[in-house]
Amino acid sequence: MLFQRIESEGLAQYSYLVGDSREAVVIDPRRDIDVYLEAATFQGYRIVAVLETHRHEDFVLGSVELAARTGAEIWHADGQWDYQYGEAVGDGQTWKIGRLKLEAIHSPGHTPGSMSYLLYDADGNPWMVFTGDALFAGDVGRVDFLGEDRMKKMAWLLYDTLHRRLLPLGDEVIVCAGHGAGSVCAGDISDRLWTTIGLERRYNPKLQFPDRDAFIRGVARKLEYAPYFREMERLNLEGPPLLGALPVPTPLTAAAFASRLESSLVVDTRMELGFGAAHVPGALSIWLGGLPGYAGWFLPYDRPLLLIHDCDDLSPVVRYLIRMGYECPAGYLAGGMLSWHTAGYENRTVRMVPVTDLCRLLDAGEKAYILDVRSEEERETYGAISGALNIHLTLLPGRMDEVPKDGTVYIFCASDLRSMIAASLLERAGWENMAVVLGGLIGWNSTTCKIV
Repeated sequence: MLFQRIESEGLAQYSYLVGDSREAVVIDPRRDIDVYLEAATFQGYRIVAVLETHRHEDFVLGSVELAARTGAEIWHADGQWDYQYGEAVGDGQTWKIGRLKLEAIHSPGHTPGSMSYLLYDADGNPWMVFTGDALFAGDVGRVDFLGEDRMKKMAWLLYDTLHRRLLPLGDEVIVCAGHGAGSVCAGDISDRLWTTIGLERRYNPKLQFPDRDAFIRGVARKLEYAPYFREMERLNLEGPPLLGALPVPTPLTAAAFASRLESSLVVDTRMELGFGAAHVPGALSIWLGGLPGYAGWFLPYDRPLLLIHDCDDLSPVVRYLIRMGYECPAGYLAGGMLSWHTAGYENRTVRMVPVTDLCRLLDAGEKAYILDVRSEEERETYGAISGALNIHLTLLPGRMDEVPKDGTVYIFCASDLRSMIAASLLERAGWENMAVVLGGLIGWNSTTCKIV
């Protein structure tokens, strides 16, 4: 038998490769599909079908790409929408994979036509259930993607899915969810790497509500909606353009790079200290590990992207971007910032100060504007700085008019990575007097400006 869970880093997205007797299916594949082809080929399996649990909002599915490379059939959920590829799954539909069987279970709530897939072992016993975004470890799927006016209705459907369709499968059934901790498709997914129906029945807070009405009150809430979700929804109905092999950006000399600045957006994926020390004017700082979480908030789809990266392997950057529907970047700065400097081009810096220096400044009675870009949940959990201006990083582009310009703005987050993103956004919008606070909340020890 073949079984493999594949995680897409940063998005905390899980896809699954399941096979027996040399035939395999993939559930919810990502767009860069080489991982499935390599795993199946290495063990002598042929991918014959692709199953989707729902129309995804946070990443581009690789179903069309995988079918083009393997000839596999595509079965999509949410058949009420106008898909441009594949066939709609029906409730109760089954697939034989060698000695195994998969059965579709209509699981509405996260989306109207979500499907889960129950895997039976060779003896016909229920073994695993692939729940997509209906049920996670410690949480359930968000119900606000269709708008606030339909949240209660979607929560009503999700309650039925959980209590009448999934929980009755049996406590011993393994839950293979569509996401892990850190996903934007739910607010409180736990870090249990594996779970079961029984564990969720006992420990999942969203399954402890006494009745349907309490469940609806507890889960029908509006969460943050990233701008790129709309593009994901479109691509996952129409099918994205085929990639073939993983694309590679064009290396550009400093002169060629500079000539494209006006028509492009520069994305600098170096760590925050390197960006702060020197960067191309107008560049947006998003460190490599932060791309899956923040690219979709700040990068446009209608403008070419140029890259600055600190190593020759650009494949992680390209993978992160194409998973969110971006075209391959138009080019990258060959030789990095060294080539920019030696060519004599202008660069910018961002002032960086240790958190202890800012605390001493405040304790001496000096005035300082503090911009805290952590989320409300972080402030509630770990404490807030009294007197700080609180604007979550993802909301900053729409609230820049609240950030003062008549003094130094000290930008603060849990560490300093998100603070540098905020600094680059402000710099692009014309702010000049700002400083990124290094050390974040852990190092805070001001006596006059306390953590509350």
